[in-house]
Amino acid sequence: MAVVRFGVSLQEEQLEALDNYVRDSQFANRSQAFRQLVSKNLVENKWQHNKVVAGVITLIYNHHKRDLSLKLTDIQHDYHDVILSNQHFHLNYDKCLEIVAVKGNAFRLTKLSDKLIAVKGIQHGELVMSIID
Repeated sequence: MAVVRFGVSLQEEQLEALDNYVRDSQFANRSQAFRQLVSKNLVENKWQHNKVVAGVITLIYNHHKRDLSLKLTDIQHDYHDVILSNQHFHLNYDKCLEIVAVKGNAFRLTKLSDKLIAVKGIQHGELVMSIID
C-alpha cells in the first residue's frame, strides 16, 4: 500500500490530547497514532454494523474450579462455526490462559465472548476484534 501524506487541522486541545496519546502509547510519531485511531474506528464501525471480523477471546481462570473447563468447552461447541482455534496455556499451578481465535459476524462473536466471560470462575476475559478486509 502506498503512503499518502495530507494535512490535518486540529484545535489546540485536540492536538495536545493527540500528543499525550502518542507519548502514553509510546508511538514513534503522530502518524502512527493517527493510523491506530483510524483503524480502531474502522473496526468499531464494522463491529457495530455486524460485519465479518476476526479476533481473539482471552480468558484467565483457575483450572481447579469445578466443571469450569467442561462449561467452556460446551459453550465453544455451540459456536464451532466461528471458532478457528483454541490454545490453552498453564501460567502456574493454579492459573490458565485460554486463547480462542474467532472469525464471524461481530454480534455472534460478542455473544460467544459474553457467554465465556460470564462463566463462574473466569477471573478475566476480553474480546479483541480486527477487520479482515
